[in-house]
Amino acid sequence: MTPEEALAEMSRLAAEIERHNRLYYEEADPEIADAEYDRLFRTLEELESGFPDLARPNSPTRRVGGAPLKGFVQRAHPVPMLSIDDLFSEGELADFYARLQRGLGRAEVAVTVEPKIDGVAVALHYRDGELEWAVTRGDGAVGDVITENVRTIRRVPLRLAEGAPSLLEVRGEIFLPKETFARLNRARDEAGLPAFKNPRNAAAGTLKLLDSREVARRPLDFLAHGHGLIEGLVAASSDELAGELARLGLPWNGPVWRAGSFEEVLAAVRELDVMRHSLPYETDGAVVKVVDFAAREALGTTARAPRWAAAFKYPPEQQETVLRGITVQVGRTGTLTPVAELDPVLVSGSTVRRATLHNQDEIDRQDVRIGDTVVIEKAGEIIPAVVRVVLEKRPADAVRYDLHEAIGGRCPACGGEVAREAGFVAWKCRNPSCPAKTANRLRQLVGRKALDIEGVGSIVAEKLVERGLVADPLDLFSIEADTLAVLNLGTETEPRVLGAKNAAKIVETAARAREMPLHRWLFGLGFPQVGESAAKELARLHRNLDELADSALLRELRTFATGQRKEDSELLAPYGIASEVGPAVAASVTEFFESDVGAVLRERLRALGVDPQSANYAPLAPVDAGGGSSGAAGRTFVITGTLSAPREDIKERIEAAGGKVSGSVSKKTDYLVAGEGGGSKLEKANSLGVAVIDEAGLAELLSGDIDSAPEEE
Repeated sequence: MTPEEALAEMSRLAAEIERHNRLYYEEADPEIADAEYDRLFRTLEELESGFPDLARPNSPTRRVGGAPLKGFVQRAHPVPMLSIDDLFSEGELADFYARLQRGLGRAEVAVTVEPKIDGVAVALHYRDGELEWAVTRGDGAVGDVITENVRTIRRVPLRLAEGAPSLLEVRGEIFLPKETFARLNRARDEAGLPAFKNPRNAAAGTLKLLDSREVARRPLDFLAHGHGLIEGLVAASSDELAGELARLGLPWNGPVWRAGSFEEVLAAVRELDVMRHSLPYETDGAVVKVVDFAAREALGTTARAPRWAAAFKYPPEQQETVLRGITVQVGRTGTLTPVAELDPVLVSGSTVRRATLHNQDEIDRQDVRIGDTVVIEKAGEIIPAVVRVVLEKRPADAVRYDLHEAIGGRCPACGGEVAREAGFVAWKCRNPSCPAKTANRLRQLVGRKALDIEGVGSIVAEKLVERGLVADPLDLFSIEADTLAVLNLGTETEPRVLGAKNAAKIVETAARAREMPLHRWLFGLGFPQVGESAAKELARLHRNLDELADSALLRELRTFATGQRKEDSELLAPYGIASEVGPAVAASVTEFFESDVGAVLRERLRALGVDPQSANYAPLAPVDAGGGSSGAAGRTFVITGTLSAPREDIKERIEAAGGKVSGSVSKKTDYLVAGEGGGSKLEKANSLGVAVIDEAGLAELLSGDIDSAPEEE
């Protein structure tokens, strides 16, 4: 692979991994299994190892987790909450133990082996024995304060036993027990709400609720497995610390094995693999940690993980079953996805009856036929998929499958024409009024990051379309509560109505949604190429929807050729635009508003009295003779040190002015915003000649009182 090819592949992988990070950490709605994510991550790590000079400072491999969530106060961790490196084979486990031996100069290194809980990482801070606050891991440096929600967890002591240290930071996992998860999903199904994909998502979604009374209705659990800052307690090992914390009333993760050799480590990992499905919580691995704290200190950490710990990930459980048929699902944009209909089989603790086949090319690649015995995998209890065909068990009458032929060239949801565009593998329904597309578009519009209309889950959306109440997502705004209350979510023979309470909630939040800012409407309307970040940038550049629809700026930007090797940030710098809005986004938006569909949308919104306005409008600053723009627009900032406001607030101010905030300093950084104690970032900025400003300087820059182009030395 040439350096150019490697750079292109690294960029693609980084973008894909970051997208899945957002889905997993921030939206609690992953779309791929853990094993597939691990494969992407490892591929990027290998490329960066082979081409170290091309590795980007902001690569996902340098990160710990997802960004802190909106809606909560943020708090910095006194000691960073690092991630943990994964091991995927017994050979890698052996290499890890050998590194411990070399690093400590010992033939035997005492370690513990314990289950890796599939939950939400949290730090509990106790001062003089009283729970003071609780915070999520967030990005490892800053997390969300969720104290009130954590107080509802019965196994979290609000007051420790006598003899507690003056300051104690306990780290562990919040999770939803398997039985509780099953009950919660049954209740959601009865209420017409979408089921949670797995217990980890349910726990994450629960902790994001702002109403702690609602959190209390979902009995979460907690187990400790480590510590951060401690004052007033001396422990020389994890054994001593676990014993002391148990005495104070803190529940500790278990079972825990002690091992003094690699053979004992391997035996413990294998024993845990046998028993893990009987544990009350989901686990997909075994955590191996050095016992002695002095040894941990000697081994140290990397930028993202300790060298004294690692997580052995068990291979995804696989089971054989028979593929009896293939059906087709229609997505929001009309994409037709083939789905395998299977003989029920128990995989990773739950029954699987259906599994995605992705597209026709994937069916052809695996040579999947109806009647085949296939291997199913459901890593992390997320998305069941067909891994391979057991060819030696193929029956003589197994039938090849061709999606286009099977559906007769017509959409199975509406009977409309389907087509496959050049360069794409998926077939799509061309009918803009397709009910399946409409239901999925409705789900996009009402989503939490769009208009946040409560009570419209998958079942409700589908039934609104099926019963003829919604032919276009905007129809939701015209439906009265009495009509919604009698919506049948069941069948004609077994009816189940939505109910007056749920109907009132939908109408109430829909009325509130009319006043939602422009970027939420743009994201909810689901333009191709326009994600959450692009929607925010488009809203920054335009006052309202009408100005966006007639944007001369976007018409100019779409004339640039897409797929250039030149960085978007360099291409767009003279315009003062962040790289989220490039030629592809500009083309998608302008072409939509130039179409008849775009004209109808604008007229429909006017009729509903909806006129979304930008919440962060900052017109483009004038371009100077040197090609730079004044103000923060198009500039890259890094924030460090202790400041007068939470970093997330300062980040939002910069982004509202068109700037971009990065997590690490590089040659592409324009400004380092430094508070008290800038640390290594300040040192690196000085070594690279990056301009360093304080909060007062940032305020001047954001107000446009000073030129944004840093002076050259």
